[in-house]
Amino acid sequence: MEIQRIVLRHMKMQLLHPFTTSVGTEYDKDFILVEVRDKDGISGWAESVAAGDPFYKEETVKTNWHIMSDFLIPMLQKSPISHPDDVSKCFSPIRGNFMAKSAIEGAIWDLYAKKQGISLATALGGMRKKIDVGISIGIQDHVEQVLDIIDEYVGKGYKRMKVKIQPGWDINVLKQIRKKYPDVPLMADANCAYSLKDIDTLKAMDDFNLTMIEQPLGFDDIVDHAQLQAQMKTPICLDESIHSAEDVRKALYLGSCKVINIKIGRVGGLTESKKIHDLCEENNIPVWCGGMLEAGIGRAHNVALTSLSNFTLPGDTAASSRYWKEDIIDPEVTVEDGMISVPDKPGIGYEPNRDRIEKYILYSHTFHF
Repeated sequence: MEIQRIVLRHMKMQLLHPFTTSVGTEYDKDFILVEVRDKDGISGWAESVAAGDPFYKEETVKTNWHIMSDFLIPMLQKSPISHPDDVSKCFSPIRGNFMAKSAIEGAIWDLYAKKQGISLATALGGMRKKIDVGISIGIQDHVEQVLDIIDEYVGKGYKRMKVKIQPGWDINVLKQIRKKYPDVPLMADANCAYSLKDIDTLKAMDDFNLTMIEQPLGFDDIVDHAQLQAQMKTPICLDESIHSAEDVRKALYLGSCKVINIKIGRVGGLTESKKIHDLCEENNIPVWCGGMLEAGIGRAHNVALTSLSNFTLPGDTAASSRYWKEDIIDPEVTVEDGMISVPDKPGIGYEPNRDRIEKYILYSHTFHF
């Protein structure tokens, strides 16, 4: 894989609707689009999922740009690779910065699959031709708005509803949802908004037959989650706490959770995502693919990863039209009867639309090899 150049593009796209969680509200999406081009003129693409602020994780668009430009890309310039799995080894001297690493590695995975003439899903070992998907519903002004959104997407066949919660926006919301939709697959995502002092509130959620409650406690915790899981029948899913297969091993040893959310950017890339998937499969722990408000290229990577066998729970990868007036790929990601068809074309299976990409660039830089 003889890389000729890497292009970083700082992008900004406006969301169709504001998205609110316990850590804040997003109105638009800042991200870095990575293009890795080889000597034959073939390009691989990926997105960095870091936000403009360090509220979900410590990484931001600006820190990612710095780490990619000043460390990761120079490392690749000095150390040629033959397979995408080599990328994480190349980057191993750099601690953390998982989203920066993931974006470059993802583009190389796409390039690799295209060079092999196979889909990214096939390159990763995926077997599914279609994947089940759900939606993530941000915190609203009124419960009725949540019910209206659920009504719309149940009607479209989506397989699971995830609602964001926080103290004061939890029990009543779940109660009203269950009153109207007693059987819809439902999960709650707390984004670290609670502590063990809230254990009575969290235990009360057992009454709502939730598929899981996602990351109720601290963003870096696996110990208190073990104590909480021992007292709840609802499965706990870990998100923010998990950065590697080693984190998963420790969480399972402690009994901190019964489900793992795999976000490609949060764990440092597709190679580590596969390791987590395989470890969970060996231990009969279901996984699902979380979303980070990705544009089409990042969304395509999620689709490919979710084709692996142990992604047995619907993920967050909704249709492009859920978030964007127009996406930056052709065709856009679409959902039919709550499922997305996994592309079988080489690479991510969607074509980046360069004209639309140009519309949303704030600035770019090219690194030659």
